[in-house]
Order: sequence, then structure tokens, then C-alpha cells
Amino acid sequence: MSLTREEILDAALRLADERGMAALSMRKVAAAVGVEAMSLYNHVENKGDLLDGLTARVFEEVTLPDPATHWDARLRSLAEGLHASFSRHPVVVRALAAQDANPRSPGALRVIDALLGALLDAGLAEEAAARSYRSLLGMLFGSVLTGTAGTATPAVRAEPVAAWFRRTVTAAELPSLHRVLPALEAGDCVQDFEYQLDLLIAGLRRG
Repeated sequence: MSLTREEILDAALRLADERGMAALSMRKVAAAVGVEAMSLYNHVENKGDLLDGLTARVFEEVTLPDPATHWDARLRSLAEGLHASFSRHPVVVRALAAQDANPRSPGALRVIDALLGALLDAGLAEEAAARSYRSLLGMLFGSVLTGTAGTATPAVRAEPVAAWFRRTVTAAELPSLHRVLPALEAGDCVQDFEYQLDLLIAGLRRG
């Protein structure tokens, strides 16, 4: 049976999406592709390499924009592409945030290079581009993690959290929170990310 590294990484990513990174093992990945665990070592060095590789596959899902396009369109396209890919694989975002995995592949690096290229073309110096890149990753991670946090079974409470907030937050004691609370409850993480991205791009244009 002919087996490629990409097939192994894709199988590992499917398992991680279904069961979480903690449940991932070389034995389970080998079973998923129909080989013995030792056969995987012809393509991946160890579990760390496996985690880095499947993480890279998530970055590689992003389509690179035409480099001749204006920087703000490139930045938006890449950010939205990463948001969509991360949202499909939130388990990878948790691993990235915990620094348990890194996107080590030429394809993943090209996505990062394209992001930084857009920021540099916006007129930023190297340090400012690095800080803006980290800020963008923080926005991406926060939006995806918040948007997928409700997939677990919530703990049972005598009074639902939303009801407690509505009862406790009064206009007299907490006027600002009371005023904005309906908008907070109606929040949408995808819309919030687009809003944050608009603010970032607008700030870069002014700079």
C-alpha cells in the first residue's frame, strides 16, 4: 500500500477534529489509514511532528491571494480564509494557543509570509508588522475559541446564566452594562471578527 505524509496528516486531522488532540495517538492514526503504527515513521518523525503537520494542513487550506492585489484586500482575504479554516478545526486553534503545535511546512509558511507581506505593504515597519500579525492571530484565536466554546455540554445551574444577568444587571446599578446587554446576548462571533478586522484595516489605512 502506497501511503503519503499528506494522507497521514489528513487522517490525523480528522481524528483530532472528532476526538480532540489528547485522544490522538500514532496507533489510532495508523489504524485510520490501514497500516501498522511503525509504518507511520517512514513519513512522520514522532507525535510532535504529527501535531505540527496536521496544524500546517489547516494553514494550507487557505488560498493565497494575487500578490498584485492591494494590500488591504489581500489582508482581508487571508484573515477571512484563516478564520474559516480555524473554525472548521478549532481543536488546532487550541493547540496553537497552548503552543502544543506549530504550522511547520512550506505551504503554511507561505500563508504567514503573505500576511506579513500585506502588512509591510501597508507601510508598517518590521516591528509594527510583527505586532499587527500577533494582534490578528489573537483576534482569530479569540473569535474561533469563543464561537466553538458552546459545543460542550454546559454545567447544570439552578438559574441559567442569561437569566441571572438579566435579573442582576439593573439600569440603576450598572447603567452601561444594562444598556449594552441585549447586544451582548445577540452577539455573533463571525460578525464580531469581521468588525474587528474592519477596525484593524481602517487603523492601518490611517497609519
